[in-house]
Amino acid sequence: MTGIKNTIKAKKIEKGAHIRVIAPVRSLKLLSEDIKNEAIGRLEKFGFRLSFGKNVNEIDEFNSSSVESRIADLHEAYSDKSVDAILTVIGGYNSNQLLQYIDYELISKNPKIICGFSDVTTLANAITAKTGMITYIGPHFSSWAMKLGFEYSLENFTKCCMEDAAYDLLPSKEWSDDPWYLNQEKRVFIKNDGYWVLNHGYAFGRIVGGHVRCLNALQGTEYWPGLDDSILILEEDAEINLQLFDRQLQSLIHQPDFSGVNGILIGRFQKETKMTKELLWRIINTKKELKNIPIIANIDFGHTTPIAAIPIGGSLEIYSTDRDVKIKIIEH
Repeated sequence: MTGIKNTIKAKKIEKGAHIRVIAPVRSLKLLSEDIKNEAIGRLEKFGFRLSFGKNVNEIDEFNSSSVESRIADLHEAYSDKSVDAILTVIGGYNSNQLLQYIDYELISKNPKIICGFSDVTTLANAITAKTGMITYIGPHFSSWAMKLGFEYSLENFTKCCMEDAAYDLLPSKEWSDDPWYLNQEKRVFIKNDGYWVLNHGYAFGRIVGGHVRCLNALQGTEYWPGLDDSILILEEDAEINLQLFDRQLQSLIHQPDFSGVNGILIGRFQKETKMTKELLWRIINTKKELKNIPIIANIDFGHTTPIAAIPIGGSLEIYSTDRDVKIKIIEH
């Protein structure tokens, strides 16, 4: 049976918390020493204590490590009573290799916040589907190395992962799509033109999704989170284009439970995709199943800077009229 179970909320992260860094996708070895040290320094300055999984530096021809090593680090992070929360190193392509080997009972008995994005979408939605525990799409460990443009990410990580109150998800003032890890001092920031409202309306639901291709890789499996009574969040990276995004969205619409989608939020597209509000509207407008669903795009989650933390399995509401647009994170 698929779909999210009764919600389990892990304890919020506090200052002084012990955070374990694991590499369920690509290896820590991919990070330069400068980036690694910058991330450690930022996290420690913010008040966290850090430790690393035993196998995070293993690396193979896929820039990852064995399934056994990644599973061992994941299980150790959840079984170690001294660990308060978990950050993933970076994204990649292969976290779906882990799903059948995860001890979901161990996780449900030791709920802890786990946060990352991109390919971690697969892991997050599967854990939430199998245990009911809220997981988080948000900054990786490596994201904390960002010297410029991280303020919005930090503010939203704090609201989502460290505090309990409901809050409005506001658009950032500016964003960037440059390879920040190559030259931290030479960044290009673009003024944010705000949310793109493609369909107006009101919606409330539990949050499902993240990186679209990673979510779609769960279709037809026991790890599918289900779409009943949901707000679907979708984002993609530079590998996608207009036609490929249309295909991925259509695949979701074909799911038997798509009628349970109450609203859709779409993250900001990277510049290389050449996606515009007008092109995205053309995709949306071709699909009759989307006519009466509130849809808002150009939101600060995905593969551009900054990135908001979003609670998978949590809940949010969308309110949009010709005069006003609000996105409120309710349960996180």
